[in-house]
Amino acid sequence: MLESTLVLIKPDAVRRGLIGQITARLEARGLLVRGVRSFVFTDEMLRANYAHLADRPFFPELAAYMKAGMTVALWVSGVDAVTVLRRTIGDTNARTAAPGTIRGDFSTSTQRNLIHASDSPEAALVELARFFPDGPTVPEDPAIVAQLYSTNEL
Repeated sequence: MLESTLVLIKPDAVRRGLIGQITARLEARGLLVRGVRSFVFTDEMLRANYAHLADRPFFPELAAYMKAGMTVALWVSGVDAVTVLRRTIGDTNARTAAPGTIRGDFSTSTQRNLIHASDSPEAALVELARFFPDGPTVPEDPAIVAQLYSTNEL
């Protein structure tokens, strides 16, 4: 069984037409997209997803930014998916993110940084349940997994 994690393609990336490029980079790294959902954040969703930031001075601006347009949620799976994904997206501060990462190549802002990824397998379970309460849209495909990984990696 592969590790699963959540990706949120934020409103700034959606407005800039980067959904396809971001998804292509994830797939190129061997991450399997098993669910896709688009929505606009509500106040209730923001409180649930960003409860740990609600007391921070930048939260009102973050909330306005996240409610300003469509977000795309992805359920992705792969070997060490959380680590692979976090390395693929780059540092939270886009100005220090390495070239070749999503943030390093496409963003210039710390707060408007295009993409969110779960920071641990435990957080991924909570976040996936929040955005995909019925689980992934498609099951894990053993034939595709066998093309991506050797049996001793699973």
